Amino acid sequence: MVKDIEFTYLNRITDEILKKKLKSSGAVLIEGPKWCGKSTTCKMHANSVVYLQDPMTRDQEKALAYNAPQIFLDREPPFLIDEWQEAPILWDAIRYEVDSRRAFGQFILTGSATPLEEKQKQEIKHSGIGRITRIRMWTMSLYESGDSSGTISLSSMFNNENIGSTCSKDLRDYAFLLCRGGWPTSIGVDDDIALEQSVNYVEELISTDFIKAGGPVNNEDRIRKLLASYSRNLSTPASKASILRDMRNNGEEKFDDETFSKYYAVLNKLFVFEEIEAWNPNIRSKARIQSAKIRHFTDPSIATAILKAGPNDLIADLKTFGLFFESLCIRDLRIYASLLDGKLYHYRDSNGLEADAVIHLKDGRYALIEVKFGRQEDIDIAAEHLKKLANLIDTSKMPSPSALIIITAKNTAYKRPDGVYVVPLAVLKP
Repeated sequence: MVKDIEFTYLNRITDEILKKKLKSSGAVLIEGPKWCGKSTTCKMHANSVVYLQDPMTRDQEKALAYNAPQIFLDREPPFLIDEWQEAPILWDAIRYEVDSRRAFGQFILTGSATPLEEKQKQEIKHSGIGRITRIRMWTMSLYESGDSSGTISLSSMFNNENIGSTCSKDLRDYAFLLCRGGWPTSIGVDDDIALEQSVNYVEELISTDFIKAGGPVNNEDRIRKLLASYSRNLSTPASKASILRDMRNNGEEKFDDETFSKYYAVLNKLFVFEEIEAWNPNIRSKARIQSAKIRHFTDPSIATAILKAGPNDLIADLKTFGLFFESLCIRDLRIYASLLDGKLYHYRDSNGLEADAVIHLKDGRYALIEVKFGRQEDIDIAAEHLKKLANLIDTSKMPSPSALIIITAKNTAYKRPDGVYVVPLAVLKP
């Protein structure tokens, strides 16, 4: 007998962002990877719902959307249209309806893929700017899943407050949390079941979603090799050429540049990748700022799933674990920054100076962040690098950083005498 799973909704950071956007926009589109919880969250804010991938109703609803879009849209607002890209013609119909109604909070759309096929693109005539606001949603951060105590906030560090907290998590806990990922179905279940969720996501992506999104059929092995090569370059500025070269070194000698680009585009369309752009500040230095993106998945558990690596494998390979832990931190920082109306970047220059993350807020304030496991020697070096980078900022053209932060896997959060914050990931919140 199969045991029923009791459903308890866990609040998401997207909840607060969506509430705000519905008060200032006629329609809100929430995009993100499949299984990250978009539909569940949006349903909490909707008064009527249509699921365009529901096999019981999709044909009828899609026929209505194409033949009588105004009738389709005439439901109690906010009206949630789940996986709107299944009927791209709705985009312009919603845009027109928002103009006609002249009211906020009319529609919520979700999408796990962006229209890529030429036929789909031709059904969209307008951008939706000014009518449809976009929100990005990711898998769950440690704070959302209840694995971070949330005793230290990013906001407090931006405000230069003193901090102090302890954390019981150790490397084995982080190894498990990394492999488990932030998939909502992995929260609150037995550990062995939780670890299967990222594997299930990857298998569904390879066997079904990739083809549905326009990818070539019968090429599952190639997709696996591309994802594996990407995983081996996680948290690095590896070029696409380097990833392709790694594939060719692992049995894909005939995989040409054009085919690689097509595969990459489809995976990007499905929100599998989440790459960080370079930050370009005004600095008093002749060093060349590197513009390469840093490679990350939307959730680091994709990497462990495709490489068949479990928590014990990470503990046995601390170099790889360090890169994957950085990606875990980046996932959470990205989510927390979204609530603060900020964007996430990275910094690297030709002198070897770097910041793993830069959170730049809309009001102009910014924080420079490094990620370290927690050896005191590494923390000291990271602090010196952050201070050196801060001193290079041309303050006649932009403000000094509001905070210098080192995210660690240690047990104590504190502010050093030099002003640098040292914060375990599992005490952090927005």
